Amino acid sequence: MTINALNTANAGLKVTQAAIGVVSQNIANVGTVGYTKRTLTSVSDGVGNSGVATGTINRALDAASIRQLRLETSGAAYTGTMSAVRTQLDKLYGSPGSSTALDGVFNSFTLSLQNLAADSTSSAARSSVVSAASNLASKIGTVAQGVQSLRTATEGQLANDTAKANGYLAAIATLNPQIAATGDDATKAALLDQRDQQVTGLSAYLDLQTVPQNDGTISVITTSGLTLVDRTNAATLSFDARGALTPDSAYSTDPSKRGVGTITATMPGGAKIDLIASSAIRSGSLAAGVELRDSVLPQAQRQLDDLAAGLSRSLSDRSAQGVAPADGTKGGFDIDLTGLSSGNAITLNLKDAAGVQRNLILMPYASTNPPAINPAATTDPTATIVPIKLTGSTTGLRDAIQQALGANFTVSTQASVGTGGLRILSNGTSTLLGIGASVTQATTTTDLQNGQAQVPLFIDGSGKGKLYTGSFDTGSQLTGFAQRISVNPAVATNTANLVNVTATTQPADATRPAYLYDALTSATRTFSASSGIGGISAPYTASVQDFTQRIIDAQGAGAATAQNLDEGQSIALATAQSRVSATSGVSIDEEMSKLVQLQTAYSANARVLTAARDLLDTLLRI
Repeated sequence: MTINALNTANAGLKVTQAAIGVVSQNIANVGTVGYTKRTLTSVSDGVGNSGVATGTINRALDAASIRQLRLETSGAAYTGTMSAVRTQLDKLYGSPGSSTALDGVFNSFTLSLQNLAADSTSSAARSSVVSAASNLASKIGTVAQGVQSLRTATEGQLANDTAKANGYLAAIATLNPQIAATGDDATKAALLDQRDQQVTGLSAYLDLQTVPQNDGTISVITTSGLTLVDRTNAATLSFDARGALTPDSAYSTDPSKRGVGTITATMPGGAKIDLIASSAIRSGSLAAGVELRDSVLPQAQRQLDDLAAGLSRSLSDRSAQGVAPADGTKGGFDIDLTGLSSGNAITLNLKDAAGVQRNLILMPYASTNPPAINPAATTDPTATIVPIKLTGSTTGLRDAIQQALGANFTVSTQASVGTGGLRILSNGTSTLLGIGASVTQATTTTDLQNGQAQVPLFIDGSGKGKLYTGSFDTGSQLTGFAQRISVNPAVATNTANLVNVTATTQPADATRPAYLYDALTSATRTFSASSGIGGISAPYTASVQDFTQRIIDAQGAGAATAQNLDEGQSIALATAQSRVSATSGVSIDEEMSKLVQLQTAYSANARVLTAARDLLDTLLRI
């Protein structure tokens, strides 16, 4: 019995000593990032479980809490990135209502036109209009350039984040075999801590889940199902970053047309996967960066392009609307397309036999070959686009439209509505509900006294400068127009053109200034669905002034929403971190309480040894 007591007490001392070592390790690492609290499990030993032995050293983990932490980490990185960039984007427009904000500069321009209409003889008022117009063009261009600067910065951040994510993948693949090979509990726990830290770090860049394997390794898989780490094999992520981005720089699944970088995963077998094309990344900073670069910021550019185009064409274009034939002919409309230029789209609103309404856009072109036209670059991305060749004559335009519309329509000249008058009748299954076009009145940037109230005050400043008509002859003239819009030099050098409709216009005639003011503040135009102002795939009809305000409101609302989401996600992340810390974190009070218990157990085992020694001494003296 004495020998058994000695053995049991000795084993108890060893187990207690090992447990004290674990507690001291926990206390020493109380502030170590990524350290998981250790626990020691003792097991019964000996005949009839009469003894005790040291079991295994385990980490205190809650798998559900860890999964939630990584989910919230991805979400927080996504919302944080979105909030930061959208806040910067909103600041580009200025503080709403201030004199230097986009709406303030626009209002200064319309006020200058109003003052000129009130006193068209004032040379100071005419100069003020030119100055205000120049400020507005400059403001639009500055904001648009800021948008592209944000895109370029986002492109660079995507490159950096991809490199960091790739480093985490490589580290996980390196730790996996080390964990599988080690048999020492303490060493394995340390390696597991390192791997968990790498996985959690990776989750800030993309959404993931881990699958544990029987040998202690893990596989890392995106929530879309793409395996990035399989035990010791890891995919290699790369990003082919481009330089400074422009409005024309866009993502495409065709590498020859792609103007921005993409994230490529090279699998261990050599296969390459475009993670953007396959939508493999759905959260984290990488997903946010892609969305910002390819959706949010291009839409902001499109809004500014639409604003610049609306500003230019509202002052230079005549609204041509179809009217019911005066002779009572049914099934169509008469419309005057005199002066139709390349890019002056003709929109036909049709209803088919099933009652479905759709738009058919006839796009005039003057180039040798029909241009390639992306529907998203028009006012209605859901419309059918048909290019028509301009020949310079009404009969030529009639024939081109007839060919485009086919046998279900009849197109004829109709001089009663104008020199470029046409009559379009539907004689098939589709009903023609309406027809309209925005027709540029000037033929050149210097054609300013042609008897029309319209004047090309704003032009396309690229190269030598040209009229803005929305042409597609050499690519979309709309794309990047916000950076190119400028004041017409023919007006800036001769401000009398702001008043003189003809060479004989009286200085006090306010017809043109009044028209320009109303064209911006009262007349309505249709802005593209791609701007996002009118909702999903819905064109937006409003005055240019209203559209300007809606742009600012949309960006402000977008920034506020992003900030609110980020705040909510930050709370969710903090909650997840607290849950993990409650299980895996080291509590000094808890460890000190354990230490007191272990000290007591150690003393008790020592007393047993002392008692057994005394018994043996007594026995030997008998």
